[in-house]
Amino acid sequence: MTRLHHLAAAVFVLTAATASASIVDTVHNLSTSGPGTIKAVSEDRVCVFCHTPHNASAAAQLWNRADPAGPHTPYTSSTMNAAPGQPTGSSRLCLSCHDGTIALGATLTEDAIAMAGGVTTMPPGTANLGTGLHDDHPVSFIYDPALAIADGQLADPAGLTGEVRLDAAGELQCTSCHDPHDDTYGDFLVLPPTDDALCSTCHDRTGWTGATHNLAFPGAPSPNACANCHDPHTAGGSARLTSSNVEELVCLTCHYSSGIATDIDSEVAKPSSHPVSLAMGVHDPNEALPVAQLHVECVDCHNPHAANGAAAPPPFVDGPLEGVRGVDGDGSAVVEATYEYEVCYKCHADSPGVPGPASPRQIVQNNTRLEFDPGNPSFHPIEAPGANGNVPSLLAGWTTASVIGCTDCHNNNEGPMAGGAGPNGPHGSSYANLLGWNYRTSSGAESAGAFELCYRCHSQTSILNDDSFPHHYRHIVEERASCNMCHDPHGVSASQGDNVNHSHLINFDLTYVQPELISGDIIFEDRGNERGSCTLRCHGENHRDESY
Repeated sequence: MTRLHHLAAAVFVLTAATASASIVDTVHNLSTSGPGTIKAVSEDRVCVFCHTPHNASAAAQLWNRADPAGPHTPYTSSTMNAAPGQPTGSSRLCLSCHDGTIALGATLTEDAIAMAGGVTTMPPGTANLGTGLHDDHPVSFIYDPALAIADGQLADPAGLTGEVRLDAAGELQCTSCHDPHDDTYGDFLVLPPTDDALCSTCHDRTGWTGATHNLAFPGAPSPNACANCHDPHTAGGSARLTSSNVEELVCLTCHYSSGIATDIDSEVAKPSSHPVSLAMGVHDPNEALPVAQLHVECVDCHNPHAANGAAAPPPFVDGPLEGVRGVDGDGSAVVEATYEYEVCYKCHADSPGVPGPASPRQIVQNNTRLEFDPGNPSFHPIEAPGANGNVPSLLAGWTTASVIGCTDCHNNNEGPMAGGAGPNGPHGSSYANLLGWNYRTSSGAESAGAFELCYRCHSQTSILNDDSFPHHYRHIVEERASCNMCHDPHGVSASQGDNVNHSHLINFDLTYVQPELISGDIIFEDRGNERGSCTLRCHGENHRDESY
């Protein structure tokens, strides 16, 4: 080794050492003294693998390696406002080793340096990024105020003056997060990996400060909250750098029976569930609303960067639904849902292919938004208090001015609302139609358990005492009819029904109600408070203008 080479090596080592730590003690020391398993057979100079004092490449840093040939496939995402192209600056220098196309010992000024064990290029593994950078954090893009404003959740680049920095051209590069000479924090990171400080230097996610996923909890796969779901390099889910390309598995890594968070895995395996496993790669955070192609993923209902444990009364969204997009009562998309039903309307309203009613109805309506419209002749009070001002069967705590949420009916049958220890929410239920309580729709004996759902709000005693309808007892107990035979639990659309024939949620189940024999009609007529008539056939009897 010449005196100049010794001097250059000493300068580079001294520079790195005075910064914070010496490259000599890192795996970037590929000389014979290196601590890693990949090292030279006889070359004892530390810096020569990357730098040379003379005859360096046109790149900065006295670079001693050839440019990687490429082309490289950059990261792309529907939610990204930046426009990364082919690697530039220091990122291109890093890829002269880390894309695996150039031998580690191939320098510009030396003969090929032999590596121990017959190693040539970067061995397979997380350090070998390949030429496909689609699954790696984007680099080599201009990070300026315009980008920060367009994105809305990026920090002002003027503040990037600490450990995380842009290069002289204002571009984010590998060296914004990694210092190749200092491995104090592992992976050559410029900040400790024990929290999300590195990621949050640039990413200012709305709601993240108070989000549950941002809080420290024992047993997490990573002490860095972001790294529990995201991999900055060679990510399984390349579109969002998530740990898996199977969307729900990102969540179920923690949310399973033996995991560190609430067990959702067991819930979605129940007989009735939101079937997150049936679609993959369909959901997109920027997809048009209402959803055009039916699917469901965890992030359709939950914003993992904002979800928290805060409680809220219906119909408002509570903490777990914080920061989720939605569709309002008019069918328009909203950036952030205010009401719980707006989250449900994303799929269960105007989307094509929405499942039909659970029972064959006289009036068929698949769009729940239209069923709950406050302008309807009758509806359960999801968007607004109900249309009926006289409901004597309501239990204490409920009035005709009350409103409810979708999850007051559709929920986990083993969750806290149902008296169990499982998680709340319509992830899964042992009852059909994701109901949290039993709701028998077929003929059978009346009991508190058979109509558990209805009796959560309506008094069984009042119903059977005929306080609101003089023949409830006869129908429910004597004829063994279910509530569902006469009442549509969602509502009747104003475009299909009217206040005379479809008040009180009347929309007959055609499994049990047939046309009257002479007229061929199926008619209920509201004739005022607790007065009406029926023309139809049911429980073996023909009713022609049967009045009460």
